[in-house]
Amino acid sequence: MKLGVLADAHGNVEAFDRALGELTGEADALLVAGDAFSDHRFSNDIVRAIREADALYVLGNHELTFLGPGGVRARESPRVSRTELAHVAEAPTELRCTIGGLRLLMVHGSPFPPYGRYLDPDSPEFERAGELDADLVVLGHTHLPMARRVGSTLIVNPGSVGMSDQPARGDDVGYAIVDTDSGEVAFRSFANPRRAGG
Repeated sequence: MKLGVLADAHGNVEAFDRALGELTGEADALLVAGDAFSDHRFSNDIVRAIREADALYVLGNHELTFLGPGGVRARESPRVSRTELAHVAEAPTELRCTIGGLRLLMVHGSPFPPYGRYLDPDSPEFERAGELDADLVVLGHTHLPMARRVGSTLIVNPGSVGMSDQPARGDDVGYAIVDTDSGEVAFRSFANPRRAGG
């Protein structure tokens, strides 16, 4: 089974749509690890695409800001689709399920408390992966693509599909494909359409 893994779209509809288009017909399921939009700038289009693709989806810190006390005015905007808002409001911050024969844990930030921390690919925290009772851990938040195996646990961060804010990556954004049978992870990237002007 192939899993298309996306995170941190931050409202970049053009990039998100391109990634979904590339994954259509290749990925058997889609996983979205949070920050579909940024703070109070809700994206009806991205949330609708997540919902219509029946993607597994967890909330990131930006969704939590939007759903929190400071997001009241933004939520009341007539531009926010009630259907898409309800989909976000019902989404979890942590998802556990079995997919492709693997026990999946998906979160946005750290899988260990405090959950809002940024864990870079070399973080020693990941050495504790055995405590998570998962074969596959998917997260986002850092915008840094990574695939790291610790014991029997594969940890994947697809990087950001919306914001090319890592100087070493230039203007590229991207996503990952996880093969649940082989355990292989492929990273795909493309120029950020927002910065390319198209």
